[in-house]
Amino acid sequence: MTVTRALTDPATVASDPALEPRRSPETRPAARAGTEVTGWLYICPLEALQPGRGAAALVGDTQVAIFRMDGDVLHAVGNVDPYTGAAVISRGIVGDRGGVPTVASPVHKQAFGLDDGRALDDPSVTLGVYQTRVHGGDVAIGLR
Repeated sequence: MTVTRALTDPATVASDPALEPRRSPETRPAARAGTEVTGWLYICPLEALQPGRGAAALVGDTQVAIFRMDGDVLHAVGNVDPYTGAAVISRGIVGDRGGVPTVASPVHKQAFGLDDGRALDDPSVTLGVYQTRVHGGDVAIGLR
């Protein structure tokens, strides 16, 4: 389930300066009310995310996988599997290794740490990692 209805609507993307790709928060024009919280991009209500499962979101031109863990802990990493190029990480198998929260790609099962995005079997391979927070019951991702 992609949780960003408004972000994938062509009219919203065309008219919302918060969705312009490759612009830092400092140089990006102000966003429409309701889409940005001081450098953070609204994604969805926290209740829309199932604990222990992932969801995909489109942040500008970047696909992000968001995971809600027990205790409402959130992790956000790049959704594109660096081994296959497929946008599938949000559909991965969530778990942990030695207390480190992980997601395994559903394609070839390579595991990545959700804290740092590193592949556990090859730390030179990484997923992007994004800051998350809950503001007023809504999940937001920090803009780079």
